[in-house]
Amino acid sequence: MTTQQAPSFEVQSTPEETSIFLSGTWTTLHLDSVERLFMDSVLNAARSIVVDIANIARLDTNGAWLIEQYRRKAVTEGKQCSISGAEEKNQILLTTVEKRTKDIAAPKPVPFYISIFNDTGRNFIEQCKITLNIIGFLGEVVTALLRSSIRPRRFRTTALFYHLEHVGLRGIPIIALLSFLIGMVLAYMGAQQLQKFGAQVFVIQLVQISVLRELGILLTAIVIAGRSGSAFTAQIGAMISNEEIYAMKTSGLDPVDTLVLPRVLALLIMLPILGFIADMMGLLGGALMVWQSLDIGLHGFIIRLHETLNIWDFYVGIIKAPFFAIVIATIGCFQGMQVTGSAESVGRLTTTSVIESIFAVIVIDAGFAIFFANMGI
Repeated sequence: MTTQQAPSFEVQSTPEETSIFLSGTWTTLHLDSVERLFMDSVLNAARSIVVDIANIARLDTNGAWLIEQYRRKAVTEGKQCSISGAEEKNQILLTTVEKRTKDIAAPKPVPFYISIFNDTGRNFIEQCKITLNIIGFLGEVVTALLRSSIRPRRFRTTALFYHLEHVGLRGIPIIALLSFLIGMVLAYMGAQQLQKFGAQVFVIQLVQISVLRELGILLTAIVIAGRSGSAFTAQIGAMISNEEIYAMKTSGLDPVDTLVLPRVLALLIMLPILGFIADMMGLLGGALMVWQSLDIGLHGFIIRLHETLNIWDFYVGIIKAPFFAIVIATIGCFQGMQVTGSAESVGRLTTTSVIESIFAVIVIDAGFAIFFANMGI
């Protein structure tokens, strides 16, 4: 049995040229001992390098690939590198490896604008898939609601009241404060601009229409999406991370009935109420600023509001509330169900839930605005 000689190389350098003489068996089983040293030898080599492989006893594909990689590295660093002394069979192997490596290493560059369209299209398709999955999840929620209507004992009343408190009652202070401040800002900015035309009395109509039709319910929905929608995702995601969902399924409980349905119904009940509170606080903030800026008292504000109020301004805002509630709760619970078990997944999907909920709320609001404009309301 013949012992194969380990691969080795000898470097002979002059200021003008570096010669590297390879010897031994340059095959897969023996390359580990020489690969790093051989590749690093290009760093201190002269500008011209000659790799002599005449004394190589045996060469396979991996050995030829290593020699070709050395040559490419030298060329990349601005050196001239050639391979000499190859036998016919080794030359064929080197030529084949060089050709294949060139095909792999030099892919056709993609134009910048093509990559932008490609990324945009991929993201659009991904969002379409997510939207379809959310619609399918909404179907599961509706099915669970029908089951609970047929068999009321399946419904968890305690969970519903718990979420009514956390979604609604505990959200009143922040909703009321923000709406009050928004009403003040609207009245102040409107008064500043309308005084230039002597039409400051119309500030009351400006506050009325802006708060009742749009800002009251829209601000409420955005705050609830950030506050309660994210909480839904984090709570359900944490339960998945702790494997509570699997234990629930093992016990014969449906997670949609137990976790999702009470949250959806709680938000469906409380968002119109919170929207009404936001409307009232927005008008109150506007009234206070009108009193300070235009010296119109609260009694005068109410009289003027009563004279100009169109009840459809209020209806237009409140009608949107159930749609916002269903979207926020469904997206929040759906993203929570997508958690894979890691803390990173919980954080990432919680952020995604807030972004998607706010985006969906604004899109729905824009759709309603177009609809009511076409209806002349």
